[in-house]
Order: sequence, then structure tokens, then C-alpha cells
Amino acid sequence: MFRSLISILLIVLSITLSSCSVGVSGLKSYVNPAKGYEFLYPNGWIPVDLKNPSAGVDVVFRDLIERTENLSVIISDVPSDKTLEDLGTPSEVGYRFLNLVKNNPNLEIDSAFLRAESRQANDKSYYLLEYEVDVPDQPQRHNLASVAVSHGKLFTFNLSTPESRWETVKDTFEVAAQSFSVR
Repeated sequence: MFRSLISILLIVLSITLSSCSVGVSGLKSYVNPAKGYEFLYPNGWIPVDLKNPSAGVDVVFRDLIERTENLSVIISDVPSDKTLEDLGTPSEVGYRFLNLVKNNPNLEIDSAFLRAESRQANDKSYYLLEYEVDVPDQPQRHNLASVAVSHGKLFTFNLSTPESRWETVKDTFEVAAQSFSVR
């Protein structure tokens, strides 16, 4: 009888714990203690070996099968006394990022800014930014970014996928973007 009760309790506990993880199944954890950030990323994604990365690019992952689906973390300097709110509202920061891309003479990109939100976690502010991106001679893309400031650094966590896959991956991307955190 005691074993039956223990078995039932273990089954209930296992069902309860698995139901608590709905929405995050199939995600792995990445932690960079030296740079002070972490995030969840989709299972089946692999790190990209960065031989000559663009300025500030710290890490890049891509899907093993859908090779154009990727994420990156870019770290830039900001004055050490600045907060994310000092840089502007979520919409202002989102439009500033959009204008930086659109005004780059080396890129022929047309982008649409879709949404901007803010959230608080562990005494830090985060902005969630969503874009559609058109690059000539390539399929339209969908990007989701989480932005934060910590210790004089601006951290940008960006996920990107072909627009044709957005509906399939958007829930996973939302969880991954919301998981991004800095110390």
C-alpha cells in the first residue's frame, strides 16, 4: 500500500512538473558568466564558429536543418551611468535600431517595425522589439529582439527566421526572447 501511494505521488508530481514547463520544452540553456548574460535557445540549434565577426557580435547559433534561422547576441558600449530607459522608450529604441539598419550604405534592407514592449525582471528593464525584414533577392524575414543595459553595455539578443516559418516558431522565439537576461 505504501509503495502504491508513493508511486501515485510520483506520477502526480511528474505530471505537475511537466505541465509547469509547457512553452519551454525543446529549449536549452546558454550561460555566459564572463559577459553576464544567459538565454534559452531551441533544441537542434548549434553554435556558429565566428571567424571574423562584426563588431560586438559575441555569440551566434543557427538551426541545424533550417540554416538561415539564427540567433545572435551583440554587445555594445553605452555610458556606464545610462539605463535602458535613458536610451528611450521601447518604440524610440526600436525605431533607432531600424534607422541604423536602413541608413547603412552597405545594406539594401527594407524593414517594418511591428511592435515594442517593455518588461522588468530581476531589477532590470528589457525591451522586446519585433521586425519584418526585406533583403533583396532573399525571402522576407521576421526578427524578434530583446534589449537590455547592464554595467555600461547594451545587450541585444536577436532571433531571426524566414517569414514563411514565423507562425511555426513564434511561440518558441517568444519564450527564448523573454528568457534573455543580464546581470
